Amino acid sequence: MISKESILETLKTFSFPRLSGTVSEQKAFNIALKKINNLSIETNIQEFRFSTFFSRVYPKIIFFLGFLTVSLLFFFLSIPSIIILSIINVCIILLLVFLMSKPEKVRFYKYLESANLYVKLPTKLSKNNKTNNKEMNIFFICHLDSKGQKYIISIRVKAIRGYVFSLIFIIGLIIIRSFLSGFFLLFILIFGILPLTYNGICMMILLLNTTDNSSPGAVDNASGIACVYELLKYYNDDNNRFSNLNTWFVFTGAEETGTMGIRNFYRKMNYLEKDFVLIINFDSIGKIITIYNSWYKPEWYLDFYEKFVNHQKIHENPKKITLGSHSDGYFYKKKLYPGIEFGDVSSYNFMHSKDDTIDKVDPKLLKDLCEVIIDNLRDLDESNAN
Repeated sequence: MISKESILETLKTFSFPRLSGTVSEQKAFNIALKKINNLSIETNIQEFRFSTFFSRVYPKIIFFLGFLTVSLLFFFLSIPSIIILSIINVCIILLLVFLMSKPEKVRFYKYLESANLYVKLPTKLSKNNKTNNKEMNIFFICHLDSKGQKYIISIRVKAIRGYVFSLIFIIGLIIIRSFLSGFFLLFILIFGILPLTYNGICMMILLLNTTDNSSPGAVDNASGIACVYELLKYYNDDNNRFSNLNTWFVFTGAEETGTMGIRNFYRKMNYLEKDFVLIINFDSIGKIITIYNSWYKPEWYLDFYEKFVNHQKIHENPKKITLGSHSDGYFYKKKLYPGIEFGDVSSYNFMHSKDDTIDKVDPKLLKDLCEVIIDNLRDLDESNAN
């Protein structure tokens, strides 16, 4: 069965700084590979290269050009040269958005190496490791890397939300001021300084934020590694193997640099029909559990999700919008795969900092979560036999 002691040991093993694309991440990968090989399980390795432009440079360009454009339009809407400059800025933004639609294919700026580690356990009845697209497949996903940043997640999320909402407000003011003159125009121009200043402050926080290798990443994401590894050990036992569900255990690299690992791994499984796939992502579980559900919900998924919502062992707090954050689970959510992600929004106050240490994680909670997953998937396995 699931062991709290084993979970704690895994947490201790992986709680060290391991920034994506560095020798520290490679160390974490080698440790995971050795631990899985010790279970006498055949492993698969997917090496890939990635650019840091998407996660570290591209957002800053967008934030700056957005602020610059609305500021110029707000104060100088009637000047033709300003309108032309604003159009150029918008075109640059749209071009960047288009180019970054598939960031894993970007081949410029700082170029680094990483790798995904994954295992597939076929059903009891399967004679080989090949999967047909009508079989049910469960993907347990976590990421191996961690990162430190100048500002913790809670500050960055507030800055992004403040930037977005103030930007929308300013655009509204620009539309209104285009119909005004005299005193009313002067009033709007003076009043608009407040949201513009707020937008500028939020932009500066986002521009000044930097990435480093300072975070031990106990919550983000040694907690996820511990859960996926423990479930792998459990299902590796033939007595616990499913009769009707294929299980995949995926340890991605470079999640903290634009979810590059899962974007590359997607090529390994995008032939599967979505109705026959369930994504279970573990990303940053500390003292409580936050559940993020999917946008696409087949009939079988609704019952599966409700069992988590109503289970006494874990805390439920569903979030349908994750502004200001990227995760492997959110990647699949945008791809409209049925899935569920387990995290902890209360950990945003210390994640991506040197304070993301092992004392912030409750091993018993991780054990309880794994046991709830096992119970619920047992029911799903039985329902797929019919």
